Amino acid sequence: MVSRALAADHAEAAPPELAGGVRFVARQPILDSRGRVHGYELLFRSGPETVFRGDGNAATRTMLDNTVIFGLEKFTAGLPAFVNCTEDSLTDELVQVLPASMTVLEILETVEPTPRLMDALVKLKSDGFRIALDDFVWKPKLEPLVELADYIKVDFTLMDAAARASLRRQLGRTPVAMVAEKVETQDEYKQACAEGFTLFQGYYFCRPMLLKGRKVPANAVSYMEILKLLRDEIIDWHKLSQQVKRDASLTYRLLRMVNSPAYAVRQEVTSIEAALVMVGEAAFRRVATLAIASELNVNQPPEILRMAFVRGRFCELAAGLCALDAREQYLLGLFSLLPAMLRVSMSELAPAMPLREKIREAMLGGVMCESCLLHWVESCERADWVRCDAIALSYGLNQDELMKWFEESVVWAESAMRIAI
Repeated sequence: MVSRALAADHAEAAPPELAGGVRFVARQPILDSRGRVHGYELLFRSGPETVFRGDGNAATRTMLDNTVIFGLEKFTAGLPAFVNCTEDSLTDELVQVLPASMTVLEILETVEPTPRLMDALVKLKSDGFRIALDDFVWKPKLEPLVELADYIKVDFTLMDAAARASLRRQLGRTPVAMVAEKVETQDEYKQACAEGFTLFQGYYFCRPMLLKGRKVPANAVSYMEILKLLRDEIIDWHKLSQQVKRDASLTYRLLRMVNSPAYAVRQEVTSIEAALVMVGEAAFRRVATLAIASELNVNQPPEILRMAFVRGRFCELAAGLCALDAREQYLLGLFSLLPAMLRVSMSELAPAMPLREKIREAMLGGVMCESCLLHWVESCERADWVRCDAIALSYGLNQDELMKWFEESVVWAESAMRIAI
């Protein structure tokens, strides 16, 4: 019997038996002002505890070990990886295990600019590493660090507008990229832009300002009809092709995907019917769903689509752990970010979704078996390990397998993005 109370109470700590050497990794995007991903902060944890109770340097060694094991390129697709570092990890050159050209060393706010540290940072800079100052608050003694920094990260929840303005005056014309951290709403994003920040970390792009009274766009309704046809066990291909052909943009995107190297067709595909024959029904269902998701995300940051791909693929791969329908779980994960794509509330969108009632309830946030994988991957995105543990414990899920599927989903999503945008 699943413990619903535990699944709902995400603040409750998980027991020690969940540790078992499980390694966790989360990535949080850092976006530029156009919504493009500049890099990812990688957040690691070994075991279930999220509250630090031991040696900071030992924790950093574990983090560096995890980075090597997981591989930066797997989680950042070649973009910069922001990695937290303690003083000893820098002065003892532990960070040299990381690829310098891909790594931004985040210096924690507790680190003091001792002569030994400064010598180490100068050498690391000469080796090609970039440096970020995390949770930065101005202090005169930190000037030597500022002179070496490539990024300064400011926590929007800890520093108000007046304090941020004072910081900008103190920095003057220092050539450093300013990163606004924990930007959770579009209002905060606009404020950060107005203040001169050029990079942003947080989930503002997944919490856009919903347009009051806005209904589901007509093209989205049409796409829902196509999805409904794709979900049928026996597909009416004539009816489906007629629906797709009514939308020139979707037709173009679908055929472009089918003709991409990912599907390795030997001759160019020029029609919906030919696409089915060439790639097969299962592959066609997926490529059509990807094409629809891409169309729905037009004019929104690509990272929303990337996260949707990760969620969809993860829910599909992990569905067997819960005896859930993989195809249904794929759609649940993929379209969990529809409100961010369309700027329409999920309460408006859910009734139009071609899904059974339980899955629509899951899309609206219901706590049930059908939504447990989606809730787990959402928690992983935020590095909310306590919630990850509570969900896994409640539904009897294996953390090693969940993490394996998450890693595979990230890799798959990067591949999907290359043909989707």
